[in-house]
Amino acid sequence: MTSSPLLFSAWEIAAQIRRKAVSPVDVARAHLDRIERLNPKLNAFVDYKPEAVLAQARDAEKAILRGDDLGPLHGVPVSIKSAIDVAGHRCEAGTRLRAGHIAAEDAPLVARLRGAGAVILGVTNAPELLMAWETDNLLYGRTNNPWDLSRTAGGSSGGEAAAIAAGLSAGGVGSDGGGSIREPAHFCGICGLKPTPGRIPSTGHFPKSGGPFALIGVVGPMARTIEDVRTLFEVMAGWDDGDLRDGDPCAAPVEVREIHETTVRAVSIGFFEDDGRTPVTKETRSAVRRAASLLLSCGFHVEPFRPEGLEEARQLWWEFFGTAGGMILGPMLRGRESELSPILREFQSWTNAVPAHTGESLLAAWLGRDEVREKILLQMRKYPVLICPTASIPAFRHGEREWQVEGKTVKYLDAWSYCEWFNLLGFPAAVVPMGHSEQGLPIGVQIVGRPWQEEVVLAVAAKLEKERGPWQAPPILD
Repeated sequence: MTSSPLLFSAWEIAAQIRRKAVSPVDVARAHLDRIERLNPKLNAFVDYKPEAVLAQARDAEKAILRGDDLGPLHGVPVSIKSAIDVAGHRCEAGTRLRAGHIAAEDAPLVARLRGAGAVILGVTNAPELLMAWETDNLLYGRTNNPWDLSRTAGGSSGGEAAAIAAGLSAGGVGSDGGGSIREPAHFCGICGLKPTPGRIPSTGHFPKSGGPFALIGVVGPMARTIEDVRTLFEVMAGWDDGDLRDGDPCAAPVEVREIHETTVRAVSIGFFEDDGRTPVTKETRSAVRRAASLLLSCGFHVEPFRPEGLEEARQLWWEFFGTAGGMILGPMLRGRESELSPILREFQSWTNAVPAHTGESLLAAWLGRDEVREKILLQMRKYPVLICPTASIPAFRHGEREWQVEGKTVKYLDAWSYCEWFNLLGFPAAVVPMGHSEQGLPIGVQIVGRPWQEEVVLAVAAKLEKERGPWQAPPILD
C-alpha cells in the first residue's frame, strides 16, 4: 500500500484486512509515511506518535492471528479533532491557554472507535477554541487545503477535513456548532455528518457542550464516502449516562436503525438553491440542481421547496453561538487577551459589540428557537428531507473576509448561514461533494432531515453519492 490504495475507503481497508490481503501494520506504515510526506505542506496533524500507532496496528495483527472477532473498523487508521480527548494525546483546542494539555483518558466516542478495531493515528488542528470557519492558531499555525494550499481547509474541523481528503487518515471525528464539520467537508471535497444533539455523546469534548450551547453543538463523523460516515456513526452513536466519567446531558437512548429501501424511496425531498438573502455562486446552484436531478432520476419525489423561518433561525443561532458562547468563554479569556489569536480576538469583537444576555433575553431566544423549530418541523411533514447549499462560496484564500457573489458582497459571518440554521434547529445534516468551482475547488451539498433521522439522511446521501460517481482526489496527491 504505497500509493492509490491509501485512498481506499475505510470499508475497503477493513475488508482487505479481514481477507488478509494486507496487514494492519502495512496499512499503518503507509499512512504514517504519507503523514511524514504531506503534513508539512498541510499542517493537518498536530500530535501523532508513530510508535504508538504501530503498536496498535501490531495488536490488530495479533487479533487476526488469534482468530478474534473483528470489528467493522479493524485496523483502519482514523484521526480525531484536537478538541476531543484521546488518551496520551494533546487536547488543546488550538489555544495557548491549554498548551501542553494531555488527555488522561479517551472520550467515549474514541473508546467506541477503538472497540471497533480502529487504529488512532493522532489529533488534528483546529482554530482557537473552535470559534472560526478557518483553521489557524498561535500554537500550530494554519491548515492548508489539499486542493489549493493558498486556501483554508475550513473550520473548525479543518485539520480533520484536510487529513482525510489527502489520504493521511481514512476517516475521523469533528465537531460542529455552526458548520464546523460540514463547511470543512465542503471545502475539502469529503463527506461529513452533523447529527442530532445527543445522538453521539460529546463527553470529552473541549469546550464542554453544556447550557444553551448544548442545543447547537455536536460531534460527528467525517470520511471520503458516505458508507464510511455511516460506519463511523453506527460505531460512535449511543447512550452515554456517565458510567465511567461525566456523561452527555443531551444523550438519548436512540438505537441505530435499519432503514428499508421502500421507506427511503417513499421520502419526499424538497430542494432550494439559495435562501433569498445570501447569494451563492453559480457553481453552487448547479451542484444543488444536479443533486435534485440525480435523485429525481433514480425514483425520488423531488420538488422545489424552501422552508419559511430560515432567516429567523439564523438570527437566533447567533444568540446561542455568539452571544451565549461569548459569555461562556468570557471568564476563561478575561485578562489573557494578549495570548489570544487574531481570529479569536475577532470573534470577541463581534460578541462584545452586542449586550450580554439577561435572563429575559436568553429566555426569549430559547422560546424563539422552539417556536421556529416547531414551524419548520411542521413544514417538513411534506418534505422530510431537504437538499440545499452548504455555504455561499467554496474554499476561500487565507485571511479573506468578504466576497463578491452575484453582484453582492457576502461577508464572513453570512457565508455559512446555510449550515447555521440546522445547528439552531437541531436537525441532522450530511454533506456530499457534488461539483467544482471555476477554480476546480470542490462544492458539497447538504442533505438535511428531521431530528433523530440520521439513518434516513445517510440513506438518501448514499443514493446521491452512488449516482454522482467515484470520489475525486485533490491535486496534492497528483
